Amino acid sequence: MVIVHLERKAGYLVMNQNQIISFIWGIADDCLRDVYVRGKYRDVILPMTVIRRLDAVLEETKDEVLAMKKMLDEAGILEQTSALCNASGEAFYNCSPFILKDLRSRAKAQQLKANFIAYLDGFSPNVQEILEKFKFRNQIDTMTDAGILGAVIEKFVDPRFNLSPKPVLDDKGDVDLPGLDNHTMGVIFEELIRRFNEENNEEAGEHFTPRDVIELMADLIFMSIKDKITDSTYLCYDGACGTGGMLTIADERLKVLARENNKNVSIHLFGQEINPETYAIAKADLLLKGDGKAADNIVYGSTLSNDGHATTEFDFMLSNPPYGKSWKTDAERLGGKKDITDPRFVLNFAGDPEFNMIPRVSDGQMLFLANNISKMKHNTELGSRIAEVHNGSSLFTGDAGQGESNFRRYMIESDYLEAIIALPENMFYNTGIATYIWVLTNRKESRRKGKVQLIDATNLKSPLRKNLGNKNCQLTEDIRQQIMELYLNFEENEYSKIFDNQEFGYWKITVERPLRRKAEVNRVKIDEFKQIAEEAKDGIAWELVQEVYAENMKDSYDTYMEFEEKVAKATKKKKS
Repeated sequence: MVIVHLERKAGYLVMNQNQIISFIWGIADDCLRDVYVRGKYRDVILPMTVIRRLDAVLEETKDEVLAMKKMLDEAGILEQTSALCNASGEAFYNCSPFILKDLRSRAKAQQLKANFIAYLDGFSPNVQEILEKFKFRNQIDTMTDAGILGAVIEKFVDPRFNLSPKPVLDDKGDVDLPGLDNHTMGVIFEELIRRFNEENNEEAGEHFTPRDVIELMADLIFMSIKDKITDSTYLCYDGACGTGGMLTIADERLKVLARENNKNVSIHLFGQEINPETYAIAKADLLLKGDGKAADNIVYGSTLSNDGHATTEFDFMLSNPPYGKSWKTDAERLGGKKDITDPRFVLNFAGDPEFNMIPRVSDGQMLFLANNISKMKHNTELGSRIAEVHNGSSLFTGDAGQGESNFRRYMIESDYLEAIIALPENMFYNTGIATYIWVLTNRKESRRKGKVQLIDATNLKSPLRKNLGNKNCQLTEDIRQQIMELYLNFEENEYSKIFDNQEFGYWKITVERPLRRKAEVNRVKIDEFKQIAEEAKDGIAWELVQEVYAENMKDSYDTYMEFEEKVAKATKKKKS
């Protein structure tokens, strides 16, 4: 039984954001517990949350869509997507005769299954791809056979909570249940995923970036150039976009700064994600924003071995790539680590036409930063700005001449690296390790040219009242402002240090010289050797050394070769 605490407003029961999350989370325990193991709850709950959100958005225009569908069919028009999207008022539609609430009263299991499949089939092609990546249709037979499909649908259309962006009104026109904006819906998605990851004990690299960290990254990207934003079009990219949280916040922040400066900007979001589940959520989130074009700009697959935006350059790039994770499969797809020629990772630099920046296959995080650098704009006033999260290994792994060290050299000698901010530990949900934000640009302001700023923000944190997985602290708005002041002021103090680029470089030189050995035979050495020979019970060696010493009576030899000759003669004499 799901127990939900409700707030009473104007005589009506209303759930807040956390209560909605708890309610959805509780559906798994109520309906799935005896059918799925806990690690598989997500296979039903996440896609059903997305479906219910899409369904709620489309409810209001259902009649218009059905009317348009009938007209198009009667006219024999095969290409219907554009017209049906116009009828729905969204970048997606559902032309089945059902809404989700229609299916909850179906008594017979097989009829319910058929109707539910028909309902899913009615979604537009872009939603079909989302369902495919969730592999949700694989769950329908399981739920039907267990008799829980109807119960799951009943829970998701429960009148006590509203997943629509529009409020539910009562008979008098007053708000009964408030709507959920896209930002809040995104928070709900990510919190559900975080909880499922925690249940499944996901690897440390497979975590989601907390909103407070993303807010700081957005500030680092935009605040130093906010006065240079013009009435223009800007492209924002995340090559490891997850559920799209960084893109969403970057979009919101840039629009706010533009409004503050009375500028009219057009922002286009691009991303790539290899996890089918989070890719599906990112696509759904952008569809719900009414931007089908942006949803199309989210590409499925590996950024490293199958770059979905190979020919596009971007103004702003934010990313939190997986770290401590093998990229061996990508290396093989690229032709094998030793034979990789991808110009993102092997380029002409410092007089070397094949300057190799390829790291060890056990950790590919630096390749994502190299990918971003390759997408910088070089022919605009602002150029490009990058903020990317890494763990500590990007700072020091790799010996001189190896891939990691070469990449750091390339960044610093190209004067791209602007700052590195050390974050507090336990900032992320599923890992407590130390993390750092790298800030890069190809348009450094004059005072920063030839320099790198290091900011120690490890102690700038506020404790959480309750841990969220491993996350036990946060960057409040005041703390983010403090970090930004350190960054923007560009002055040295207890938290901020500034270094010239050349201070990060070093040469590793191997010095070779002829081998020079010396033999020293004297009474002290003879006595030491005697003890060793006795312990080793090597009487022959002891006799030889005695004989060499007795015949030569010298404390040293001009060369070790001379000593070897004497030992050889003594050995030969002994054998004869």
